[in-house]
Amino acid sequence: MEHESPVYHVIAVPVEKIKPNTYNPNTVAPPEMKLLYDSIKEDGYTMPIVCYYSKEDDTYIIVDGFHRYRIMLEYRDIYERENGMLPVSVIDKPLANRMASTIRHNRARGSHDVDLMSNIIKELHELGRSDAWISKHLGMDKDEILRLKQITGLAALFKDVKFGKAWRPAEDDWEEDGMGEEYEEETDQEEI
Repeated sequence: MEHESPVYHVIAVPVEKIKPNTYNPNTVAPPEMKLLYDSIKEDGYTMPIVCYYSKEDDTYIIVDGFHRYRIMLEYRDIYERENGMLPVSVIDKPLANRMASTIRHNRARGSHDVDLMSNIIKELHELGRSDAWISKHLGMDKDEILRLKQITGLAALFKDVKFGKAWRPAEDDWEEDGMGEEYEEETDQEEI
């Protein structure tokens, strides 16, 4: 029986053929990076990194596993023990889907850089993805998407957002409630 999941087809790839993506919003603090190094040193690579294979330049672009990749680059002992090879699980998806995969992997276990997350939302919109698509594929609710859009400040990102008309009391209502006179008195006192 053949399995469809990429993990059943892990391959060994020279680390030099692996490239980071430009959008990963996941950050790892130095103590956790040291722990990751210790884990890889003691147990080896127990999980492959996930990559997209680019036929154009014969490289593997990281979708998930950037920090495991970094360990091999930064620690000579790990590089030598692994003969410069990383276990890679390959997925074949267009860029927007790879970005969504990265976020799903990261949200399940890590923290995100808010500015990078905002840029991903921006890039996904530029790729033609709607808020509904982002919500479904990144596991975000509409308020989270809106907050991330606000950080970038680009008006084009708000085309999917429905804004209601602002409410303003009619002058007649204002005066009927007696609010008008009270307001005028407060205003007069402030001027004194």
